[in-house]
Order: sequence, then structure tokens, then C-alpha cells
Amino acid sequence: MSYLTFRSVSKHSILSLVDSRACLKELKQIHTQLLINGYLNDPHFLGQFVAAIALKSHNLDYSNLVLHQCHTPTLFALNSMIRAHSKSSTPQNSFHFFNEILRSDKRISPDNYTFNFLVRASAQLLARGTGPSVHGFLIKYGFEFDSHIQSGLIFMYAELGCLGSCHQVFESIPNPDLVCQTAMVSALAKCGDISFARELFDSMPQRDPVAWSALIAGYTQCGQSRDALRLFNFMQLEGVKVNEVSMVSVLSACSNLGALDHGRWVHGYIEKNMIPLTVILGTALIDMYAKCGDMNKAMEVFWGMKEKNVYTWSSAMNGLAMNGAGDKCLELFSLMQNEGVLPNEITFLSILRACCGLGLVEDGHMYLDAMRKDYGIEPLLEHYGCIVDLYGRAGRLDEALNIINDMPLKPHTGAWGALLNACKTYKNMELGELASRKIIELESKNHGAYVLLSNIYADSKKWEKVDNVRQVMKVNGVRKQPGCSVIEIDGEAHEFLVGDNSHPKYGDIEVVLQDISKRMKLSGYATNSDSLLFDIEEEKELL
Repeated sequence: MSYLTFRSVSKHSILSLVDSRACLKELKQIHTQLLINGYLNDPHFLGQFVAAIALKSHNLDYSNLVLHQCHTPTLFALNSMIRAHSKSSTPQNSFHFFNEILRSDKRISPDNYTFNFLVRASAQLLARGTGPSVHGFLIKYGFEFDSHIQSGLIFMYAELGCLGSCHQVFESIPNPDLVCQTAMVSALAKCGDISFARELFDSMPQRDPVAWSALIAGYTQCGQSRDALRLFNFMQLEGVKVNEVSMVSVLSACSNLGALDHGRWVHGYIEKNMIPLTVILGTALIDMYAKCGDMNKAMEVFWGMKEKNVYTWSSAMNGLAMNGAGDKCLELFSLMQNEGVLPNEITFLSILRACCGLGLVEDGHMYLDAMRKDYGIEPLLEHYGCIVDLYGRAGRLDEALNIINDMPLKPHTGAWGALLNACKTYKNMELGELASRKIIELESKNHGAYVLLSNIYADSKKWEKVDNVRQVMKVNGVRKQPGCSVIEIDGEAHEFLVGDNSHPKYGDIEVVLQDISKRMKLSGYATNSDSLLFDIEEEKELL
């Protein structure tokens, strides 16, 4: 049916034509017909039209123009605009329409929907002053005991990182329902209080998929990836419906552990249960395969994705750079440019890592300059750290130092650490001492700086200075973190720490390692014990 032949059609039938596929021209045709037929003289129907444009076609500019044609907009229309903006890239505009409600001379007053949407907008803004102000307003209007608003406040304060405020809201609820309990679990997990989150989660008589997903994500973010995978297995035993959010967190846990077999199983689970491979989920799969070292599978997922964004391209590029295929990373960047996808900061980190692996010093500097000149992206500390590492690996230590001194940002431990690593490789004691001193000024408890400096001294047979470093560490209360390695066997991740003999197969492992050591010595292998002296002494202390 043409948009120009509406004469015998009801106003609600015309309104139903407003959807996400309606372009601006079609919206204007619909608007014209509603005006011709006098339908927009009804302020309530005008409000419905404004809401449809804002929420269904997502054309906020046009919905705003239509709204301003009404001298007495309804609360429904203004709430719809607050809601639409709270879900958009301009959540701050929600407060413009809230002010219109307040300026209406009490003709209309904000309701629970108003504050629900304002709380969401505050969470989007991440402005610590705005959220408490909205909280104050909703208390003034008597909505502090609305369960949906209470759960929204908990989510909002969690986004703002105000865990104390989350507790206050939750404790003020006499009998928190499932929604509020889920919100609190999510808030605790997001803010890092994972033990209390688990305690609350276990006490819930019912748990929805949001609570499960929030706790799995919390475990992953806190570095407790094995607990995240255990909870995911328990989630399946309980028959809880798995969603995209859960799968992304589980894949991140697999990435952190290097658990390739488990990651493959998760991929199979996604396919078996026909979970849509969205951009976010597909990118998480690529990241998992890349970090677990299976770049063939990572690229298979990449090329199979129908839709890709800049994070998808960057994840694939980073995987290639990380797995020693820097040349393919740079080729993929060229293809990305041909596809018209604009790079971001993460993209250039991948490119610079590729240049480090390939030793392309001049190319790396060219890409750093291109960030600012061609794309208007200001390099971050991480980018400068990569450039310092690039020059350091090439043995150009003085130039690496010049880059640090010329940085427009205050040099961070990453840049000085890259220089310190290069000093160890090229046995430059003088620069190594400078880099170590700078790191300790920034992070007095950074054990890595002490260890690398000690090893530089050991390489140069400066045993007195090696001992001095150890004494300074003891005086300052700095302990070297024990080395850790993770290996996956039959889908189970096994973690080993220096000096830890708690593994149930420790005795068998020790026998095998001794046998390997004997065979290596018989084959003529000799350990460079000088640089290992520090680690051996630390291991003795741990034992």
C-alpha cells in the first residue's frame, strides 16, 4: 500500500507503518497524512506518534521536531523521549525532557517510568553527580520503594563504581525480589566483591539467567577463570538457558586459562544450541582461539562472520601479531582499510605489535604518526610503550630513551619496562639502572624492575650489586611474585606455581622432570645459571 493513499485507513493502522525500516521520506509522508486527516489534534495520539518515531524508527531528531509542534505534550510523549535518549548515544538529552516535565506548572508530574528511564540514562552517563541527583528527585516524588527503580539504582551505582551506595539501596529494601537480588549480584560482581556476590547468589531461592551471567562475568573479570568455568558447568546442570552474555564471559575465561579444548567445546555448544553468532560473540571466539594459539580456527571464524566491526578486525589482527604472523596482520590491516572500516586505538596496538615481531622500526614509527595525522587518534601510553619496545628490540637503546623523554604523556612503567628488558638483552647496565629507578619511582613494589636489574648485574658478574638489589627488596618489603604456568589436559586446566607441590600428581611430575633434565644434560645442554640465580634464591625462600 502506498504511503500516499490513506484516506480510508484508521489512524492506528497508519501509525503501525512507523518501524525501523521507515526512512525520513516515508516518515514525512506518514506525518503528512496524519495532519491531513486531523489525527494529530489529539495530544494523546500525537504522543503515540512521537513515541513510535523515537522508539521504533530511532529517528530522535524528527521525533523532537514533531513533539515541539505540541504546546501541551503528554507525560507519555516526554517519557518516550527520555527513554529513547537513555538508550542512545546521547543519554544527557534525557534530562532536557525531564526539565520540560518539571516546567509544566504541575500539569503533569514525573511517574515511575520517568525515573526508571532517568536512572538508566544516569548509568549511561557515568557521571557521579547526576545519579545521586536523580536518586534525590525520585525520593522527593515518593518512588524510592518501586522495585524496578530500586534494581535500576543498584545497576546505576554499580556502573558508577559506588559499591557502598549499592549496599545502601539494597539494605533499604525490606523484602528484595528476584529483580533486586539479581541486580545486587551483578553489582557486587562488577565491583569486584565476588565472594559476597557468590554468597548472595547461593542464598537466592530462584536465579534467572542474568544472575548466572553476572556471576560468571565477575569471576572472569577477577581472574578466577576456573571458578567461572565451574559455575558455567553448574549452570548447564541446572538447565538454565544460556545467553550471549554468558558465552562471552565463558570464552574470556577460556582465553585467560589458555584452555583450548574447553574453548572448542564452548564453540560446539554455541553451534549445537543455535546461539546466534553476533559480532560480540564472534569477536570473543576469535580472541579465544587467538590467545590459545589456534590462529587457523580464529581466522576461520573471522572469515565466516557475516558482520564485522572494528573490534572484530582488531582482534584477528592482534591474534596474528601475537602468534608470530606479523606480516599477515599488516596484510589484514590493508584489507580492513579497503573495506572502509576505520581503525581505532586497539587496531594500532595490534599493528605496532606486528612491527615489533617483524623488527620494522621505521614502519612502526610511520604507523604511530599516521594515527594522529590520518585518523585523528591520539596515541596512548600503550602505543608509546610498543614503540619503545620496537626500538629496544632492535638494539637502538638511546633512541628508545629519546622516545620516552619526548613523550607528550608522563612515561609509564610499560615504557620504562620495555627499555629495561632491552637493557637486559643488550647488557646495558647504565641505562638499565636508570630504567629500573624510574619504574620503582612509579611503582615502589614493582618486583619485576628489581629482578631484571638483578639479572643485568648477574650477566655482568656484578655479584655485590646483585646482593644489594636483594637487600633493598627486603628493606622495602618487596617480594618476587612466584612464577606460574598453566597447561590444559583433557579439557582441564592445571596451574603450577613456583614452590607449590600441592598438585595431586606432583610426585609423578617430579620424576618425569628429573628424567628430562638428565637426558638434556647427556645431550650437552648447559643452563645459563647466572641470570637464574635470583629466581633460584626466591624459590628457596618460598619452599
